[in-house]
Amino acid sequence: MEATKGKKESKIVLTKPFSLEGESDLEPAYSYRAPNLLRRLLSLLKNVRPGSDLTHFQLPPVFNFPKSQLQCYGESVYCTSSNLLSQCNSGQSPLERFTSVVAWSISTTRPTSFGVAPYTPTLGETHHVSKGNLNVLLEQVSLNPPVSALHATDEKENIEMIWCQQPVPKFRGTSIEAEVHGKRLVKLLNHGETYEMNSPHLSIRILPVPGIDWVGNVNIRCQETGLVAEISYRSSPSFLGFGGNRKLIKGKILDTSLFKVLYEVDGHWDKTVKVKDTNSGEVRVIYDAKEVISGLKTPIVKDEESVWPTESALVWSELSQAIMNKDWEKAREAKQSVEERQRKMLTERDMKGEGWIPKNFRVSYCKERWEWDCSPTHKWVPTAPIIA
Repeated sequence: MEATKGKKESKIVLTKPFSLEGESDLEPAYSYRAPNLLRRLLSLLKNVRPGSDLTHFQLPPVFNFPKSQLQCYGESVYCTSSNLLSQCNSGQSPLERFTSVVAWSISTTRPTSFGVAPYTPTLGETHHVSKGNLNVLLEQVSLNPPVSALHATDEKENIEMIWCQQPVPKFRGTSIEAEVHGKRLVKLLNHGETYEMNSPHLSIRILPVPGIDWVGNVNIRCQETGLVAEISYRSSPSFLGFGGNRKLIKGKILDTSLFKVLYEVDGHWDKTVKVKDTNSGEVRVIYDAKEVISGLKTPIVKDEESVWPTESALVWSELSQAIMNKDWEKAREAKQSVEERQRKMLTERDMKGEGWIPKNFRVSYCKERWEWDCSPTHKWVPTAPIIA
């Protein structure tokens, strides 16, 4: 993993992470929006048939917020106000550690905004950030289909994370369902425990009332201890924008060796989540969103000369700056420039008969499970030139 040398032609643009709604110190996502966004969205989708896969649907810059999808994945890991990963490692029993992993998994669910989406990463694009002892590296390892890989390590805590994810957005007529295929692994190496989990899906309602929610089932499993969590993200519909109950979490933690439910899980991922002991009836809070995903700050560049040319914040810098300035003509030109560079690179590779080999991951596709596997090529992620 070589750092880049020499002067950058473009400056690195980093923006504030998504945090809890209503925080006065944060610039809300909707401040980036162009006017009449709903009308523009309806116009954009008028010729799209229900059931269509939107994976390669090209969005104009007015529908983007100034981040790559890689940055969104990364921020859900390194942008936190408290160190939940350390709590996972310090649990005295397998059940304590498992419950902390459930809380950490919930913490990766972040607020987003209706009508705007991140950029689709370019092939080979990377995002490399450190938070304390945690070093996080992401790479876009495939373009068709779009697959993103994440590797994060904390040498002090002896923790490793590996993600391999493929978003599949589909148009449902009055909504867009963005399924996230793939798996996430969290390894507590001191305890010899590996936790495997999936991600909720993003549901974007267009009509009758615009809105956006995380929905679906998340299963968390530790094979070494036999503990399993079944978590459901729910959103009850409202009537004409009134009522309804959003951002709900319901579920249970089970011991599969005993065929027994140990805890019932209940709450809201943007507020608090509690567990109830099925034996004693004791209820306690395992996750408080205000403590974990509020007051989040923009990452900063510590060593500009060591930022790789494939870094998301550099690749998309001109587009991000134009969106923040609401200069939509310049944004259109900047986005076309990035896309044209990628098309040229792919054309040259095709002419030479060269396939794409990711720099930081070994990638394979398992037909039996219909999913991608991404294995890091290095044991530890190095310290990044960008810090959170």
